[in-house]
Amino acid sequence: MSRNALEICLKCHELIVDNSSRIECDNGSCGRFCHRKCTELTDDQLKVLDSVPNLRWKCDMCLGKMETGAKMSQWLENSLREHEKRLEILEQGLEKRSKLDDSPQTPPLCPFLPNTIGRKAVTITVLFVLLTLMLGVVLATTTNLFDKTLNQNQDNIGGGLILRFVERQQWLAQPPQKKIPDLEQPVKLVIVLPTNSDDCTTQAQCVFRVRLRQSFDIESVQEDDIVFNFLIGGDGNVYVGRGWDQVGAHMAGYNSKSLSLAYIGSFQTRKPSDKQLSVTRLLLQRGVKLGKIAPNYRLTAASKLEPTLTQYKADALYQSFGNWTHWS
Repeated sequence: MSRNALEICLKCHELIVDNSSRIECDNGSCGRFCHRKCTELTDDQLKVLDSVPNLRWKCDMCLGKMETGAKMSQWLENSLREHEKRLEILEQGLEKRSKLDDSPQTPPLCPFLPNTIGRKAVTITVLFVLLTLMLGVVLATTTNLFDKTLNQNQDNIGGGLILRFVERQQWLAQPPQKKIPDLEQPVKLVIVLPTNSDDCTTQAQCVFRVRLRQSFDIESVQEDDIVFNFLIGGDGNVYVGRGWDQVGAHMAGYNSKSLSLAYIGSFQTRKPSDKQLSVTRLLLQRGVKLGKIAPNYRLTAASKLEPTLTQYKADALYQSFGNWTHWS
């Protein structure tokens, strides 16, 4: 039997005898047939179906499935949208609650930089300022202490001349080999003498000369320390040797009853500078004022006490004191 004899109209359930009077569902999985007259399409609509390519007819059952599927898709889509709306509302509620619970956020430290970079920059700046302040305090304290020390070591007189002591630690003195005996005060004799070394005009040169003389006295002469009480440099400073209170080792037989003032240099023909002589006056005045030197002291040359010793020869030095009141 032919296939046409088995084709039955989907609507009227009658056999379809003439192929020209039938129409087939375009859904590939369906394959149903129907009389053209049973499709409820007009003649014009049927002509359009025949003439327009890719325009096909679908049976009512396939159309119903498509409609049902479309409705299902639409329902699912609507459900998803409602779910998304509920999630959005929930997130907004959680965000509002979070803002209420959290403390107010501090504004950025530097509005032109990210927050972390701004914090680092401000932290570094604060540390730099603190370090600068600490350095300033240290410098101010050091300067104040230096000024106090300088004031203690200086006497100002008219004309701007000053008496300045360069202490042992300042000229890098080494400690004495043993304890030096104390000098009985006030002394009545002050001895002036040369160091018989190169002279000096700057503090750096004088420090070197004094330090070298101490090394010579300790290592070569086997003394316990530099032998002089004070040394007067060409720079106008007074370098502290054994000082006011300890017995010197400048001249045997006179050490325990005198102070020694040694002038850095060799003064056979060259006189000491006016600065050295003026500082000597200030030093003697300071000694009398402190009670280290007796008011009626005698100022004398080492060569006068020991004429035979050539190490004390310094005629130009001694001649500079010829008109001094206490010169003997």
